[in-house]
Amino acid sequence: MKILYGVQATGNGHITRARAMAPKLREVGFEVDFLFSGRNRDELFDMQIFEDYDCHPGMTFATRNGQVSWLGTLGNNNLRKLYLDIKSTTKRLSSGDYDLVITDFEPITAWAARQSGIRSVALGHQYAFDYKIPQCGDRWHSRLFMKYFTPASIKLGLHWHHFEQAILPPIVHLKHSLPSASSGKILVYLPFDDTAEVVGALQTFKTYNFECFTPAVKAYKRKGNIELKPTSLEEFQISLASCDGVICGAGFELVSEALQLGKKILVKPLAGQMEQHSNALALGELRLGKSMNKFDEQIIESWLQKSSSVQIDYPDVAKAVAQCLYTEDPIDIQSLADRLWRQTKKWRTN
Repeated sequence: MKILYGVQATGNGHITRARAMAPKLREVGFEVDFLFSGRNRDELFDMQIFEDYDCHPGMTFATRNGQVSWLGTLGNNNLRKLYLDIKSTTKRLSSGDYDLVITDFEPITAWAARQSGIRSVALGHQYAFDYKIPQCGDRWHSRLFMKYFTPASIKLGLHWHHFEQAILPPIVHLKHSLPSASSGKILVYLPFDDTAEVVGALQTFKTYNFECFTPAVKAYKRKGNIELKPTSLEEFQISLASCDGVICGAGFELVSEALQLGKKILVKPLAGQMEQHSNALALGELRLGKSMNKFDEQIIESWLQKSSSVQIDYPDVAKAVAQCLYTEDPIDIQSLADRLWRQTKKWRTN
């Protein structure tokens, strides 16, 4: 059986989830081809696991100084190219070589699957918003975008809690699955914020050391108590395993990894991005982390001095999903969700 797997490449979270899914799908017997959209090929890194993948412009959000730029989004996206890529992918699927399409918020594969009539599965955090979960900043255009951006025959939503809905736990991809000895550092990952502003906000706290990964630098730099590092999967995961806490955007995947490792979490949601504001709200309601809408010295200082965190041991969701895709048609989502949440363990650490 053969899959065409589409991945939204604007941020690294969708790619990280695909890294977890790739070996599990192959283990159960699938042959998988990957298609990434939303970022240029030369901006992607550590992609060896995806072998000979395709890359397209797709459709993505433009950001500026930590917030969504709607004018930039309209100007940066080539809708004619998106249409042509969907058309060519539809033709590719209609050849009969593929049995299934998986889309992780990737529109080319999603719309090509619909037009060719092939079975499709949407897998990702965004699909949890079809259910009653904490939501913030909801607007009519946000609802339409979530509903029509990546249509699919079946949708598997992921979240940090089930909220008594048919939602699955996160798919967590960690090379270093157990925390290493503490380095005394705070990991910082705010790729959509201006790096100079990040440095300025953190330099105030001179008794703490910060390890900041950013696409804005191509080589290691130090600015006082702050280390600036280029993005690297291996170095990032080593830092994540050994850090004392994480300051990051309110995306889903990195926060899931931090929870799995029991790290304290402070998020700064991307302004104007409903999903991230909703994630920040959910973190607060679940008492899993703290949030700030802008750099706030009082919030940062209070969080730095906080000693407790929450650790959640999520099961191997990637393996369970791969097995269901291979053996179950249709998938009983509620039964799968119930089984996986029974295997989830949570405790508060100090």
